[in-house]
Amino acid sequence: MNTTSTLPQLSLDQVLAALRHPHAWIELAAVAIAVGLAWLMVRLLRGAEAPRGSIWFGDRIVDGVFFPVLALGLTYGVRALLQVLAIEVSLFRIVLPVMVSFAVIRLSVRVLSAAFPESRVVRMAERTISWVAWAAVVAWVTGVLPQLLEELDQVHWKLGTSQVSLRTLLEGSLSAGFVLMLVLWASAAIESRLLQGATGEQLSLRKAAANLVRAALTFVGLLLALSAVGIDLTALSVLGGAVGVGLGFGLQKLAANYVSGFVILAERSLRIGDIVKIDQFEGKVTDITTRYTVVRAPSGREAIVPNETLITTTVENLSLADRHLLLQSPVSVAYGTDLQALMPALVERVRAVPRVLADPAPSVLLNAFGADGLDLVVCYWIGDPENGQGNVRSDVNLAVLALLNEQGVEIPYPQRVLRLEGQGTALIAEPPGR
Repeated sequence: MNTTSTLPQLSLDQVLAALRHPHAWIELAAVAIAVGLAWLMVRLLRGAEAPRGSIWFGDRIVDGVFFPVLALGLTYGVRALLQVLAIEVSLFRIVLPVMVSFAVIRLSVRVLSAAFPESRVVRMAERTISWVAWAAVVAWVTGVLPQLLEELDQVHWKLGTSQVSLRTLLEGSLSAGFVLMLVLWASAAIESRLLQGATGEQLSLRKAAANLVRAALTFVGLLLALSAVGIDLTALSVLGGAVGVGLGFGLQKLAANYVSGFVILAERSLRIGDIVKIDQFEGKVTDITTRYTVVRAPSGREAIVPNETLITTTVENLSLADRHLLLQSPVSVAYGTDLQALMPALVERVRAVPRVLADPAPSVLLNAFGADGLDLVVCYWIGDPENGQGNVRSDVNLAVLALLNEQGVEIPYPQRVLRLEGQGTALIAEPPGR
């Protein structure tokens, strides 16, 4: 991205002379008008509020891309108007490089923030890009940068059949960075559009499409960036074949995870929002990327599961075909309890618990004749397992306990018979917890 041919080269004396020029106040007023018009136009186009994280409008108007680009265009227009009015312009030679640098900074920062919203590296990159851009502007307007570029042009070497200099490499790297920035911008915009308003199955399909688009655009952008640097892509064909074989053996697991990610999203065997159980970890699927899947447990813990694991092992999906989940609460009552009257009462009491579904209806079963009492099982269904299971199980147990206390039903203690040699027998009832 060569800007040296479009911006005038200045020296320090020329900068000071431009600031002392008689028309400097007129130029400053014209620049202020251009910036004010740019702010007003962006404010009108943006409306009262813009979408959070908008690349074009930003969060505060001036931190988006549209404002510096529009201000730069209006400043060029004002300069042309002053030249038509035969007013000598000199201060614009300082203002225009500053505005170009500001536009480049905002573009880079907004695109990186949209592409990597949770990355701490973005903050570091923002500061680095800002310092480098402003330092380049200062060096340019003071005449240091053109001399430095000429010196870099003198350092060159032969690469294949072409001559490469440090200046060419620097300008090619800037062009490559600009191309990759545009690719990240396009992929972030497409992903945002695809995922907007999607839920359930649509969200999984659109996530797969977004990942595919981003991978394709990144690959194309990488090729364009290499071309911008001056690397002949045809020379990489032989080397690429050898490197591809080596990477194929070294990155088998990584490639398997990427392929598995696309298979999962395409088959929809797992969807964002599903409740799954993998080995002993159970939770809600919160994200499916091309390499791994994030599962969040009700306790707040998150498991990052490689996609290959989800393909090659058994995964219990509690909400694939039906979101209804059966829960059970065991309870014991003493022998002699009237189960014909107790069991219907338990059903009605459990049915009144919030989150317990009326259809399928709860039920109470006689599970076993225990050593200390009759073992019952209270069965009930919930339709929102993502809201947790322990809380609704606790509510059901409290409701069952309240009913047993109301009806005077005894919850049996474990009983043990102690036989002493030469004496009689003693029946000992152990309270719970012993």
